[in-house]
Amino acid sequence: MSNLTREALTARDAADPLHSFRDRFDLPEGMIYLDGNSLGPLAYPVRDRVADVLNREWGQDLITSWNKNHWMALSTRIGDKLAPMIGANAGEVVAADSTSINLFKLLSAAVQLRPDRRTIVSEAGNFPTDLYIAEGLIALLGGSYRLRLIDDGERVEEALDDDVAVVMLTQVDYRTGRKLDMPATTQAVQKAGALMLWDLAHSAGAFPVDLNAAGADFAVGCGYKYLNGGPGAPAFLYVAARHQEGVQPALSGWLGHAQPFAFQHSYAPAAGIVRFVAGTPPVLSMAALDEALTLFGDVDLTALQNKSADLTDLFIALVEERCAGHGLTLATPREAVRRGSQVSFRHADGYALMQALIARRVIGDFRDPDIVRFGFAPLYISFTDVWDAVEHLRQVLENREWADDAYAVRAAVT
Repeated sequence: MSNLTREALTARDAADPLHSFRDRFDLPEGMIYLDGNSLGPLAYPVRDRVADVLNREWGQDLITSWNKNHWMALSTRIGDKLAPMIGANAGEVVAADSTSINLFKLLSAAVQLRPDRRTIVSEAGNFPTDLYIAEGLIALLGGSYRLRLIDDGERVEEALDDDVAVVMLTQVDYRTGRKLDMPATTQAVQKAGALMLWDLAHSAGAFPVDLNAAGADFAVGCGYKYLNGGPGAPAFLYVAARHQEGVQPALSGWLGHAQPFAFQHSYAPAAGIVRFVAGTPPVLSMAALDEALTLFGDVDLTALQNKSADLTDLFIALVEERCAGHGLTLATPREAVRRGSQVSFRHADGYALMQALIARRVIGDFRDPDIVRFGFAPLYISFTDVWDAVEHLRQVLENREWADDAYAVRAAVT
């Protein structure tokens, strides 16, 4: 890396097959945005689509838009657009609700399918909402169920026995970016007779996922990170076709009914994935996500995977070369195959360090207790962005800019 120059990376950007996608995003001038793993930026087509929904579909067509502009089909239309990106078939994915609510739906489905088993397994370091939802479901089901937490998702086999109904793991760890081996993990879980539920919050849109090739049973994910669907965008859920008819959803809302506009007093589940829809789709946010996914229709997913690995490799190498001796420790797996599209470093004053970077308009984020986290969305992050971000980081560290007392004051969102 010592022989690498910014000019060489500029040439590399020019040859990048994904380079043109950057122009589709409304990125502020002079900002290096490395937080797409928390909130993706606004794409110009999304702005135009939402404006059209506001001004024409809602403003002019009003209630006729449920039929005229196909609002009611948004959940399944989005699901079918997303399906190829996560290795699913049409009719196996639906957009609805939040990740938390979808986890509840799928965990409750899994215990229905394994009625003689009483244990849910997850990782102690899993994203908190995953664990909270499991705890809430167990409290609702009564004292015979339990949550078994393991320290390392890569050692899940040690937690498996004939009482495990479902294993719930996040493919890419939200703090460190470590990526689990989806096929091997799924195979081990199913060999023990349990079901496998994957959280794809830090996977979908960052690199190709192949749920069906891995044999996964269930999956959830969110729409506002690498998928760029907007703040609080609807989430999605995946149910393998083989399981869909065997489950009556615990959240049996009216739009999951076989005939919602028959207004029957008793619930009868719709056929297929639609039964996992509960309530009325939030049209404005659904339209934003729908348009954001349209952009991915032009994306070569292999190129996406390769650029993700190249960007993160470059960032690790440059930081370790140019910022050595300043207390940074790599928290992310060094091997590209074992990480998602993010890099995390540990630093004793990580929160203040990140605030100093943000003041320079290099946007990442912080996760307790000491992790500074950088996301590398291949569609709009360039190789020169990586060079410039590391240069800012070097200066912040060498000049001890992070030591300003103002940077130590915690905001509500870190």
